[in-house]
Amino acid sequence: MHHEIHPNASAAATELHDAVKEALTKAIGEGLVRSQIDYDMPVFILDKNKVHDGLSFLKNDPSMKFGFLTTMCGIHFPDNKGEEFALMYQLHSLEKNHRIRIKTFMSEKDLVMPTITDIWLAADWMERETFDFYGFKFAGHPDLRRILNMDEMNYHPLRKEYALEDASRDDKQDKYFGR
Repeated sequence: MHHEIHPNASAAATELHDAVKEALTKAIGEGLVRSQIDYDMPVFILDKNKVHDGLSFLKNDPSMKFGFLTTMCGIHFPDNKGEEFALMYQLHSLEKNHRIRIKTFMSEKDLVMPTITDIWLAADWMERETFDFYGFKFAGHPDLRRILNMDEMNYHPLRKEYALEDASRDDKQDKYFGR
């Protein structure tokens, strides 16, 4: 297991990182793949098969109390072969005022994850948005359907395989933008 602590990480971030790392290791063992501190935010990369267990532990364990799911979103790294997609969860312990980030990586061939709506009801719309824009499937989700795009869309627009601009538009010419 690889753990990287940035030399400029604050003492508080390092202390939080070490406490969560120890607790997660006891709870999910080898499911904690690696950890680091990015910009004073402890980050824990979990095996995709242990994410649900790890998140449930972090919310429900009395020593952790990460009761608030701040953010959940998809990420696409097309050049990262075998781990082209990631899910990122940001958790906040309101009681302790601690914030951490959980990530998991997966192949574009296996974008199925268990829903976390049984842990946080707020994940409902976050998972729908992530499905809508990236194509992740959340097994057990109560109503997994598009939330922002039209149902007729047959693609997921935030994947990096799609052009940023619509080539058919003529109002997006560089001359109009001083380029």
